[in-house]
Amino acid sequence: MEYTFKGKLEYIESSLGWHCFIPVPDKITKKLIEGKDRRVVCRINDKLTLQAALMPSKEGYHYILLNKENRTRLKAQPGDAVNVVLTKDNSEYGIATPDFFKVFCDEDPEGSKLFHQLTAGLQRSLLYLITKPKSENKQLEKAWIIFDYLKSVDGKLDFKELQAAFKNNRFTK
Repeated sequence: MEYTFKGKLEYIESSLGWHCFIPVPDKITKKLIEGKDRRVVCRINDKLTLQAALMPSKEGYHYILLNKENRTRLKAQPGDAVNVVLTKDNSEYGIATPDFFKVFCDEDPEGSKLFHQLTAGLQRSLLYLITKPKSENKQLEKAWIIFDYLKSVDGKLDFKELQAAFKNNRFTK
């Protein structure tokens, strides 16, 4: 089911800089949040579709974060009105997954097991790293490095070490 509303791009300053977000009406969040599952597919101004989480605020409402890249795609600034369509995200990982990923997991059961033992949020972070390059070959290389790294550390993920593994790998240079 789709839930449509008109929102406004707002921002908040923090010690980490400033963040843009779209507050979501409570009547919609109550229909989309199931237990701890807050994942949604969000379409904004019929220009941008993204998978996101309904983030809770200290004030009690929920919102969707918009990073700079997505604001640029929308040509939107804080204060701009936006048309938003939300649906429940029923995908396996809550993020776009490359076509090869299931086969990749099947071919490396040990790496797949360690990957799937991570929290859903860490899995999404790693899938984001995999899908960041445009080339499928580069995506495969990233997946291979990640699985190889997870096996070398028995699934104990440290992002600084993982970044070093990317730098030290001959394929990514």
